[in-house]
Amino acid sequence: QVQVVESGGGLVQPGGSLRLSCRVSGIILGGFSLSTMAWYRQGPGMQRELVATIANGGTTTYADSVKGRFTISRDNAKKMGFLQMNSLKPEDTAVYYCRLGVSSWGQGTQVTVSS
Repeated sequence: QVQVVESGGGLVQPGGSLRLSCRVSGIILGGFSLSTMAWYRQGPGMQRELVATIANGGTTTYADSVKGRFTISRDNAKKMGFLQMNSLKPEDTAVYYCRLGVSSWGQGTQVTVSS
């Protein structure tokens, strides 16, 4: 069974930065390095939305709202993923979720951007 655990959330002022981490454990069909990793977020009263993805070869995609501010990365040896978030805005406030492959989700980590 695959376990996905996010960490690194917290309260930050507008313009600040946070780095989220996603740690994966357990038996992963096909292997961690071959699985796409993605970060999603769900703000208050909002639907969950895709923030960024990173494929096994390192190809990345980003939502328009975070391009140029967020960077997704992964460490296959450690079975970890990361989301570096810079120039944070109040509208980035949300619970951030990590997903591995198509169905392995973490419980989320809260990010609050407020002065």
